[in-house]
Amino acid sequence: MKLKLTKFDALIVVDVQRDFMPGGALPVPDGDKVVKPLNAYIQLFSERGLPIFFTRDWHPKDHISFKDHGGIWPPHCVQDTEGAQFHPDLIIPSDNKFIISKGTSRDFDAYSGFQGTVLDSLLKERGIKRIFVGGVATDYCVKNTVIGGLNLGYFVFLLVDAIRGVDVNPGDSERAIEEMLDAGAICLTYQEI
Repeated sequence: MKLKLTKFDALIVVDVQRDFMPGGALPVPDGDKVVKPLNAYIQLFSERGLPIFFTRDWHPKDHISFKDHGGIWPPHCVQDTEGAQFHPDLIIPSDNKFIISKGTSRDFDAYSGFQGTVLDSLLKERGIKRIFVGGVATDYCVKNTVIGGLNLGYFVFLLVDAIRGVDVNPGDSERAIEEMLDAGAICLTYQEI
């Protein structure tokens, strides 16, 4: 049995930004491999007129997550820099798309697309019940966005063919997927829609 997309569905594309790609300031290994499968999902949702949300880190230059300011990461996705831009091959439709900026305040970090943003209210306004989540990194922003969505009452599908992890510690991505499944997420691939 296949899953059918409905008017209650939305796609969330997490942080497919230059700094998280190979050669970027905080590269996710094979991070660019998510672009092609995500583009297939983007086209599918776009053809059906369903909303697509693109989250992005949009940090001030002195953000709390940066090593120089007490965090654990090198500076990345600084507002209005090339590194903060979306991957050049990522399809950004002209309509039914929303860009959600997170981590915009110096003193507040946000791994989830729901933290300190209007994502939840935009989804609720549109009557969305199910969200489909892919992007980078599996073990950080994807995981937190999925769990945030579950905690807010959404039915969440993890697009396992369109995610990649940082794996700071070996196995972090696998553990993150288990954590998402334990929280109630469902793994899904493009062929199952």
